[in-house]
Amino acid sequence: MSRDVYEYAVIRVMPRVERGELINVGVLLYCQPRGYLCARVALDAARLRALDPAADVDGVRQALGAYELACGDDAGPLTGEPLGGRFRWLTAPRSTIVQTGPVHAGLTADPGTELARLFDKLVLL
Repeated sequence: MSRDVYEYAVIRVMPRVERGELINVGVLLYCQPRGYLCARVALDAARLRALDPAADVDGVRQALGAYELACGDDAGPLTGEPLGGRFRWLTAPRSTIVQTGPVHAGLTADPGTELARLFDKLVLL
């Protein structure tokens, strides 16, 4: 079975940027040869509140939903953009509470399975 190059970034929440503490809340994966772009997110509100008791949990959930919306085919602000452009926009450096880490690459025969593996390893554990 052939494998293709993919890129991914961890989606993280840093509720108090000045402290530098963060939690991993999702993974964004792009595989250009297979036309695949998907984000998977899960916010652990208790962990977020442990870093900042005053964190806006609902606001963070909305921001995370924007990652999923930007990857889908439903009407959204990035719908007309090619998948690679969406990935680059989503992984651009930001000084906000919700941001992505550095982009990494790998090889996969199944981007969906790879996304699930990375999500389990980097977010749920």
